[in-house]
Amino acid sequence: MHGTVGQMSTDAQEGLQSRIDRWRVSVLASGAAETNVSVVEAQLRDHAARLADAGLDAEEAFLVALRRVAASDEASRDFARAYSDELWIRPAETEGERGLAHGGATELSVMLGFAVAAALAVKAPALFGFQLNGHDASFYARNLSFFVLPFLAMYFIWRNGLSSKGIAGLSAVFVAGAVFANAYPFTPGGSTGVLTAIHLPIVLWLAVGVAHAGGDWRTDARRMEYVRFTGEWLVTYALIALGGGVLVAMTTGVFQAIGLDVSTLISDWVLPCGAMGAVIVAAWLVESRRNLVGGMAPMLARVFTPLFALMLVALLVGVVWTRGVINIEREVLILFDVLLVVVLALLLYAISTRDPLSESKLFGRIQLLLVICALAVDVFALLNIVARLSEFGFSANKTAALGLNLILLVNLTWSAFLQAGFLRSRRGLGAVERWQMRYLPVYALWAVVVVVAFPPLFGFA
Repeated sequence: MHGTVGQMSTDAQEGLQSRIDRWRVSVLASGAAETNVSVVEAQLRDHAARLADAGLDAEEAFLVALRRVAASDEASRDFARAYSDELWIRPAETEGERGLAHGGATELSVMLGFAVAAALAVKAPALFGFQLNGHDASFYARNLSFFVLPFLAMYFIWRNGLSSKGIAGLSAVFVAGAVFANAYPFTPGGSTGVLTAIHLPIVLWLAVGVAHAGGDWRTDARRMEYVRFTGEWLVTYALIALGGGVLVAMTTGVFQAIGLDVSTLISDWVLPCGAMGAVIVAAWLVESRRNLVGGMAPMLARVFTPLFALMLVALLVGVVWTRGVINIEREVLILFDVLLVVVLALLLYAISTRDPLSESKLFGRIQLLLVICALAVDVFALLNIVARLSEFGFSANKTAALGLNLILLVNLTWSAFLQAGFLRSRRGLGAVERWQMRYLPVYALWAVVVVVAFPPLFGFA
């Protein structure tokens, strides 16, 4: 069904036609009915023709027309998000409606202000007698997030905007987290304090995502943007840390050569303050200088996905060959869970950076192998956790591990089903993306349960 495209040149008409053809292939692959696709295509062409008559070029006319039909068509909405991601632009309503007009110099100044504030915040407890090293280490571990994440949230609020109701809700989350991290009478060296230190940052990091999305956290596209940001932030922060490590080593060596010992200054001030400030700097680099990491992080996901898949295959063979499925040591189970979390993070980021319009399904098969192997590892871990619970009873650590592995079991099982459906051309990648994004709150909810309920449930031990 081909409609008019106004006064567009032949080249512009061909460009628009190629984009509509890509749209049609994508929505049909997602399972949309042929009849409905034809109706929506007619609307898409009509909008594009009117926009072309108004003076827009082929790309602009297609983008705006696509967004208009996507408002009422889910398959087109998935394609619009993918197409926008491919062009590395934000959806129009994000930048336009919020009116972001921060100049480069102004944003740099604001970022540096928040980075300095985070750097100084980590030293603030010292004014009240809390030392970073020694017996106060558990206090710093439980409160590490509060030294930097509130400033990161404020930076995103300044940059992306957030309603006063959203700011109040976000503030309530941070205040509640601070209360639960410090009001409970944790037993020194106990498991519940360690679990709080591990799970509280998960809750707060996802809360920061609300500020990153400008309050529009309920849409899958905004959650996917935050997943992508998280992956690129990790890569950028790691690069900053490596560079900072080289700088510190060279500085220490130079001062030692002239007879000055700066090790105390570096350990007490430079390292902790630099680590906190770098969180804000890395976020600014990702948001304002996307081209610095936009090509690197997706490449790393492509490289490490098959490597992790091979490693999991070797791990499964090794476990069955040497130990069997049951009676795996506690330390090995902990490593299993850490590995599963890393694999899940890699899977999420690989999905967020994939090319939804690519016809090649080789990488999809590798992802499916990764998910199936991770699912097998998770089942092994669950069998051993259940065996330990029946033998030794419940404890904070075993219960937390049980909950995490059950949550991962559900996620990985359905992910494998959806990924297999995509490979059989029964559904589009949008279904895989939606499942992962809508499952994110489950992790946050479980982390809240561990932080709030586990300490009193297990006697704060």
